[in-house]
Amino acid sequence: MRRARPAEWPWTKKESLSDPRDGARPPPTMSKEAQLSIAERDFILEALRQDVRLDGRAADEYRSLNISFGEEYGHVKLQLGKTQLIVRISAEVTKPQDDRPFDGIFNINMELTNMGSPAWESGRSNDLEAAVTHTLDRVIRRSNALDTESLCILKGVSCWSIRADVHVVDYDGNLTDAACIATMAGLQHFRRPDAVVRNGKVIVYGLEQRVPVPLNITHKPLSVTFHTYNESKHVIVDATLKEEQAAEGDLVIGINNAGDLCYASKIVGAPVDAMVIVNKTSVAWEKVKVLNAAIDKVLQVDLARRAKVGMADESRATNDREVQPE
Repeated sequence: MRRARPAEWPWTKKESLSDPRDGARPPPTMSKEAQLSIAERDFILEALRQDVRLDGRAADEYRSLNISFGEEYGHVKLQLGKTQLIVRISAEVTKPQDDRPFDGIFNINMELTNMGSPAWESGRSNDLEAAVTHTLDRVIRRSNALDTESLCILKGVSCWSIRADVHVVDYDGNLTDAACIATMAGLQHFRRPDAVVRNGKVIVYGLEQRVPVPLNITHKPLSVTFHTYNESKHVIVDATLKEEQAAEGDLVIGINNAGDLCYASKIVGAPVDAMVIVNKTSVAWEKVKVLNAAIDKVLQVDLARRAKVGMADESRATNDREVQPE
């Protein structure tokens, strides 16, 4: 008797193994987080029917956002509600890709470890990681927010490779928007070393030798994630982890500061009416303007702080030269 072939699980099919940067849709998110009880889910849904959220926010209101920068350029700490993460931007000189000799390289990397959630396994990727990385790649990298042509040093020989590493410290929902905000803030804050070409050789100056160079940011896209409930009659922004678990589906809209739509995704969950998407696109633009203003504000504060510290250091150095010990 011939043994029947076992059915393939959906996440083991060949098409689900493709790189998210190739445009393939990531597999459905399967979370190992502690699931909501029936009572908790019913409570959240009933509250939303009465236009009430557990933390008292309005449907289109973000949680408190706090952005700070470390001493190194491109080191960002972000807290959105209880979701916390760190982004580090780094640069190194490398060879450009053969099919793009005039372009530099830009990559976004995320790794979810058990530091961010006990449900994640360190060193092992999961579906949430793939989905968030896919969105970041589409919203930021593929929309050319960073001008990669400006990263070219010597055609076909050397270029700058910019890398954004996202580390999640604590996870309480809306990881996509938090990572997108922190990554864009890091790119605008980062300064790469100055480099010149002399006699066919690339010379990279240290930060103490020459003033570092900011990256060329062409536009400022951000993602805004919505979750739907009660057959899309209720739609909220910036859901907490419990609100995400109670949701029927999600909708991610990527839009820049000029109002240009960069990305729209409806991957999992119940379908959403077309008019809901149209209306929420307008909401997303308003949110992106507010979020970009918040990023600009902390960037200006940090720039002023660095300028003040730099002037103080220069003054002390001058005094040290003028006052000689007897």
